[in-house]
Amino acid sequence: MAAHLVIVDRRADFPWRKDNLQVVTARDYIAKPDAGRGRDQRVINLSRTYEYLGTGYYVSLLGEARGERVIPTVKTILDLRQRALTRTMLAEVEEALVRKMKRLSDRPEASFHLLVFFGRTMDRRFADIAREIFDLFRCPILKVQVRLKQGWTLHAVEPLSIDELTEEQKAAFEAALDAYTRASWREPAARAQARWTLAILHNPKEELPPSSPRALQRFIKAGEALGIEAELIEKKDFARLAEYDALFIREGTAIDNHTYRFAKKAEAEGMPVIDDPNSILKCTNKVYLAELLKANRVPTPKTVILDKRGLATLDQEIPYPIVLKIPDGSFSRGVFKVINRSELEATAESLFEDSDVILAQEFMYTEFDWRVGVLNRQPFYVCQYLMAKKHWQIVKHGGNGRAETGSSRTVLVDDAPKEVVEVAVKAAGLIGDGLYGVDVKQNERGVFVIEINDNPSLDLGVEDACLKDELYRTIMREFLRRLESRAGR
Repeated sequence: MAAHLVIVDRRADFPWRKDNLQVVTARDYIAKPDAGRGRDQRVINLSRTYEYLGTGYYVSLLGEARGERVIPTVKTILDLRQRALTRTMLAEVEEALVRKMKRLSDRPEASFHLLVFFGRTMDRRFADIAREIFDLFRCPILKVQVRLKQGWTLHAVEPLSIDELTEEQKAAFEAALDAYTRASWREPAARAQARWTLAILHNPKEELPPSSPRALQRFIKAGEALGIEAELIEKKDFARLAEYDALFIREGTAIDNHTYRFAKKAEAEGMPVIDDPNSILKCTNKVYLAELLKANRVPTPKTVILDKRGLATLDQEIPYPIVLKIPDGSFSRGVFKVINRSELEATAESLFEDSDVILAQEFMYTEFDWRVGVLNRQPFYVCQYLMAKKHWQIVKHGGNGRAETGSSRTVLVDDAPKEVVEVAVKAAGLIGDGLYGVDVKQNERGVFVIEINDNPSLDLGVEDACLKDELYRTIMREFLRRLESRAGR
């Protein structure tokens, strides 16, 4: 069975013979649902037009309904029809274009058209621009109008058909098609059993990554055994994201950085993604979490959502020492302990410079914090994180930018206190069915949820101390379940 199914209005529209491509007319594809199809079929719709409710439109519509992977999707077809929408979507790419024009020594002196074939262009000066445009509008052939009018702009993007190309352009299209079908199918002989591809987003320069390089390799190995070909990607690979079947984020997440954009893009592409954007949105804001836990009667240390007006009476509600937190801190960053009124006012004043609302919480000393790992509403590891040496937090951030962490002990879920596990699973369930690390304190008063992390540490010798490789297989099996569920298996 050919890896890709190519749909054309007329067979003469596709003059090439490709062993990995099967050519079917649009009429046959629509009228004969099983024509040329196999499991996991990928469809390239090369209809002459994608006019609304026309034949090309119905090819993509029916392909999606049949569970096939079609390019362009119906959403892309409709997006390209709305000029105002495309202009909005192109805003960031246009900024990149302007920067590039300033750097080019041989930049064009007038407006021009840029042809994009599966993310590639004949004008190598604009290779990265073409790739970004294709990532926004995944259509086989795009014509991009670049205008010079009080500055460079991406005026419009529209689909083209093969019959509109010159012979030279057809040769470039064929080369791009070959590259695209090889890259998107990716079945190296050594891993012929791989059915799915997984992108693992990481930052090799991150000071406190959630998974070390050695742990990331364990994920890759675990995926390989399940037919998932995992590959490490970085921030610079955003334009390639849609080439994969799923996304696993293994770097610190935040709403205002690229990790959230990656998650949103993966979700828009219909890809299983951990962390999903909804989980990032909820977990990265401690104010939201505090209100969510309170509303659902999950025990927490006494907490006050604080604005400047509430500062005057705070120490009447919470005795010293008081813990102050910025809404979007992580790894103990943005968390401060104050022991008197002057420290309270000085620290709060500094925090209010960045946020109109902060969090105040009673200080609850324990020798360690429990961390319960929850995946798809099920606990799968439990860890004790001890406080950093001579410090009241797990992570101690030094003035030199370096961080010191306390030691850890890991136990099996069945060996952990039942009440710790139960409250953690309940708290994680309020966020969703993703991957979470729930921090819990335990003392003579009971158990208290401190926070829910959407991107918990999963590292070699720590969280995997009991489960070993099974921890990594657990994550990969969840991706496999989601991938197969999406495919309707």
